[in-house]
Amino acid sequence: MRPTGLGITMCVVWAVGVAAAAAGPQDDDYAAARERMVTDDIAAGGVSDPRVLESLRTTPRHDFLPPAQWPRAYFDMALPIGESQTISGPFVVASMTEKLEPKPGDRVLEIGTGSGYQAAVLAPLVTTVYSIEIMKPLADRAARTLKRLGYSNVVTKAGDGYQGWPEHAPFDGIIVTCSPEDVPQPLLKQLAEGGRMVIPVGERFDQKLVRITKRQGVLVRETLEPTLFVPMTGAAEESRRVQPDGGRPAIRNGGFEQVVDDAALPNAWYYGRQCELVSDGAGEGTRHLRLANAEPGRPAQIFQGFAVDGSQVSRLRVRLMVRGRNLVAGRSDDEQPVVIVKFLDEARKRSSIMRMGPWSGTFPWKQVEEVAAVPAWAREASLMVGMGGGTGTLDADQVAVSAEPR
Repeated sequence: MRPTGLGITMCVVWAVGVAAAAAGPQDDDYAAARERMVTDDIAAGGVSDPRVLESLRTTPRHDFLPPAQWPRAYFDMALPIGESQTISGPFVVASMTEKLEPKPGDRVLEIGTGSGYQAAVLAPLVTTVYSIEIMKPLADRAARTLKRLGYSNVVTKAGDGYQGWPEHAPFDGIIVTCSPEDVPQPLLKQLAEGGRMVIPVGERFDQKLVRITKRQGVLVRETLEPTLFVPMTGAAEESRRVQPDGGRPAIRNGGFEQVVDDAALPNAWYYGRQCELVSDGAGEGTRHLRLANAEPGRPAQIFQGFAVDGSQVSRLRVRLMVRGRNLVAGRSDDEQPVVIVKFLDEARKRSSIMRMGPWSGTFPWKQVEEVAAVPAWAREASLMVGMGGGTGTLDADQVAVSAEPR
């Protein structure tokens, strides 16, 4: 899931029929882990559709992962699946599925499955899922997995997902798990009247999840929330009009002043958990971010990605304002409020981490700063402000990064 982008060669179609949806195996060693994932990560994160929650509860995510990743299968995290691609975290899958509003009679087009997991989650909720993956090795493996698990209402192929699947159009729902610069026109044409499309669009590190609904022939577009999907490969990524500048890394909306369409979501920040914007007593300006957690070990965090080219940047300076109230470590001393910057290489295989903090107790606003060496192989980074599993309240404001040239 969250695959890479636009291929150009259509490949062999694999289909297993269009019978009623089949659920994956329910009685296995991972049932308790799935239940915890649904309760603690997905439902607690705000997904409430009971049909979606039940599908996540019964879909064997580990079967869509390489065996080496099975121990992490039911944690809320993206994981590598080969071909420089990742499977999305369960909360992302659940949230996008809920926003699609799938109905039992729907025919849904799903693009960029990679692993086949998103298609499997959709299968019990709709009549038929048509799933396109760009990378043929991943498409072939996903097809074999879906067939082995009995998802007989999923039809798959490898090919150019942004061209859709015209011979099966129109579709009641279209869900895209890779991020183009804008919505591909062929997909808009393949949306049925009353149909819905959920797709992340935008610049490489400034994407938003949007929902498009066709109402009486008119395409109505809603911006739902900021998001970030991993890099695409090939022509789609190379032809972006706006390319990131890794020689000048920067944080957008570090003061949390800009919100998404007047919603209570900070622009440019994504995957927030147990956080809110507060407009009283900011470090600077009118708003700041508040993270609060009362259950040791439970995530409370928010992320932003940015480009950083280690061949041009030698060191990265990170600074922000923080304020704490009753900050206590969680289940161990490792679970405390921190800021983490994770550097990644071009293929997202190699990584290194810098940490700021941890912070504890109660204290007023203060500015903190840290400098980290940037690996020469780094090409992007992800910054997280989080409670780290600790409890209490952490306020953050004026997050910024600056680079020292190599």
